[in-house]
Amino acid sequence: MKTALCLGAGGFIGSHMVKRLKAEGYWVRGVDLKYPEFSKTHADEFITGDLRQLGFTKSVMRNDGEYSFYPNAFGDDQPFDEIYQFAADMGGAGYVFTGEHDFEIMHNSAMINLNVTKYATSEKIFYSSSACMYPQELQTESKNFQTFELKESDAYPANPDSEYGWEKLFSERLYLSSKLDVRIARFHNIYGPEGTYTGGKEKAPAAMCRKVIEAKKEIEVWGTGEQTRSFLYIDDCIDAVRLLMESDFKEPLNIGSEEMVSINELAQIPINISGKDLKIKNIEGPIGVMGRNSDNTLIRKVLNWEPKIELKDGMYNLYKWIDGQP
Repeated sequence: MKTALCLGAGGFIGSHMVKRLKAEGYWVRGVDLKYPEFSKTHADEFITGDLRQLGFTKSVMRNDGEYSFYPNAFGDDQPFDEIYQFAADMGGAGYVFTGEHDFEIMHNSAMINLNVTKYATSEKIFYSSSACMYPQELQTESKNFQTFELKESDAYPANPDSEYGWEKLFSERLYLSSKLDVRIARFHNIYGPEGTYTGGKEKAPAAMCRKVIEAKKEIEVWGTGEQTRSFLYIDDCIDAVRLLMESDFKEPLNIGSEEMVSINELAQIPINISGKDLKIKNIEGPIGVMGRNSDNTLIRKVLNWEPKIELKDGMYNLYKWIDGQP
């Protein structure tokens, strides 16, 4: 039986990864500050604690001291077969792009990754980066003027649009310089059920669904609504990460969709699902870059992977899940 350590297992993508690994027969230890918010954990062992703390990180990664799995089956300091590192300080545009949380985002996430790279050894390790690390000057136009798909080689010269993006770029280089057996994905807006949909850290797809469910006459959308993005459904994301981990490819790789839409078009999808006669009201608010889309040329070549879930179908699943929450 293979063993896996999932850091950030209480979060959206991490909790879905735990379920996938268990379905594939892994023994899984999950670690996070909190348990998954919307579902029970499927991990064989779930440890709550702060990965910014060096001693705690060593204990859960090196299997020494207080934390151990398979009693008497492994010796001390037995490495896991695989590590999945999703733990980060993050959120949607209302959290990342206001400038109010820049220090916390950089400090918290950097500390976690510094600690993880210190105690990772022979394991195969996955690091979840973000498309936010791409240069902002390549993302100044929406699809109304130019469709610009970001390819992996566009990363340099570096100029991310946020401190969140700068930390992701730093940590990519940290993992690559560590000489670990690392796999790195640059995620492009992952969405789906069992993720945050209220409170200020939610991403655009969940926010749009919640607003439509709550609305009677109109919903508010930040910016002109012409800014463009692509969104990848969680099941497609997990499929791609598992393929990447099974491959020998060790350079950063886009994991995203090429189905680009404007934010107003995104908002219209749950309006159509609801059957309500709602208007879209564009207001001032944090929006990030004007246009971002994934170039999937490289992932097609090295993994032969394509997304399976169209945006309208994934949004339907997300809408129905949020609508069913108490």
